[in-house]
Amino acid sequence: MVDTAVAAPTGSARLPFSAAETLKHVVLILGAVIVLLPFYVMVSYSLKSPAEIMQNQGGPLGSQELFRDDFCVKLGNAPEDCMVRPAIYNYTTAFEKAPLLRYLLNGVIVTVSIFVIQVIVALPCAYALAKLRFWGREAVFGLVLFCLLIPVHAIALPLYIMLAKLGLTNSYAALVIPWTISVFGIFLMRQFFMTVPDDLIDAARMDGMSEYSIIWNVMLPTAIPALLAFGIFSVVAHWNDYFWPRIVVTGSRELFTPPLGLREFKGDADGDNFGPMMATACIIVTPLVVAFLLAQRRFIEGITLTGLK
Repeated sequence: MVDTAVAAPTGSARLPFSAAETLKHVVLILGAVIVLLPFYVMVSYSLKSPAEIMQNQGGPLGSQELFRDDFCVKLGNAPEDCMVRPAIYNYTTAFEKAPLLRYLLNGVIVTVSIFVIQVIVALPCAYALAKLRFWGREAVFGLVLFCLLIPVHAIALPLYIMLAKLGLTNSYAALVIPWTISVFGIFLMRQFFMTVPDDLIDAARMDGMSEYSIIWNVMLPTAIPALLAFGIFSVVAHWNDYFWPRIVVTGSRELFTPPLGLREFKGDADGDNFGPMMATACIIVTPLVVAFLLAQRRFIEGITLTGLK
């Protein structure tokens, strides 16, 4: 007798999607919306007139209809000469009311100086903790981890007193010196150096290279992805820092960093400065966004190689 039963399929049909994957993407999309919402508001307000901002009108990017600049009229100009589009008004006012280019230059000087000195300090320290054998190495690394737990605000007062006694307040030195040693940079680079084969270092030593020569001629070129990742963290943190510059820069506006420049637009009762303030914020954020987009691939590669999740 012939068995006519049809064999059951060996595997169940796979659905085009799963509930877990759908939930994961929904959570990620909601998180992205929450993160991007302030940027949307910032760009939107930078393109709107004061009336549109106060009345929440004009759509996402503003109507861009001509409006009268009352401040221009108060200066004695004819009303017909003070008609301007909101986007042009906000961005030109941002540069006219404050020396914004000077603030951006100060931000570049401070962030680049901090990062360069941090690299000069962090690379030898990380190399020693990762590749050299010496008494107390684990204890030193434990101190590095402990220093990661200390918030900046806890040491702000002692740092300020020290700089004040040395007469360094209201100077570039006050903005740079406290952050030249980055325990996070030491930790990050140490984690990366742990992945470098010891055979590479032994070969360099057999060629007669000193330890410092190995650091700068062998380890540095291999650490470019990790350095770019650390650079993003360092530059973003110090470019956006308002707390410390507000403490040590109390005199000349010539030393204001970009976040301090936003204080030039702190609000009047009618909120007329909201548009220029948001335009200034867009100008300050744009270099960071561009830098991250250009270094995105290297940044992700550096984070992956250092073992951080």
